[in-house]
Amino acid sequence: MGQTALLVIDVQNAMFDEGDPVYEGERLLANIKQLIAKARKDNAPVFYIQHSDEGLEKGSEAWKIHADIAPATMDTIIHKTKPDSFYHTTLEDELKRRGIEHLVLAGMQTDLCVDTTCRRAVSMGYRVTLASDAHSTWNNSALTAQQIIDHHNDVLRWFAAIRRMEEIDFHEEAGE
Repeated sequence: MGQTALLVIDVQNAMFDEGDPVYEGERLLANIKQLIAKARKDNAPVFYIQHSDEGLEKGSEAWKIHADIAPATMDTIIHKTKPDSFYHTTLEDELKRRGIEHLVLAGMQTDLCVDTTCRRAVSMGYRVTLASDAHSTWNNSALTAQQIIDHHNDVLRWFAAIRRMEEIDFHEEAGE
């Protein structure tokens, strides 16, 4: 079986803005930090997906990856401009080059970039695990952030294995 990699999607400073912070941001950062530590301990590659657009200008302070989970020199940063982490990016080439067949997903935004990347990865033939307590979003006009997270953890089970952060073992995920 191929190797497993961790994708940390869009955990950037703007998402923690004091005026409109992501839901349970401190818990999210703590869980992602633990997931990154597990991946590194198991020698699983860590990919940071970094979004840029008009509101997140490349190079700005808001655009930077949050310091609490900053990439290490061996990590790979993939830049994107759409919710799909594969769309017009180098992600697929990087994964293929390393023999990665399974992805563990964490990050933001549950109902956009995490959802889209999950579904696209499965359609491309990757096995996917969603860290159920390591992704987040904001309230919208119809649902609270927690309802959105719960809904996606339920719906995405048709595409991915849904596991809590502490249940994820990168060797086990790879089928080793």
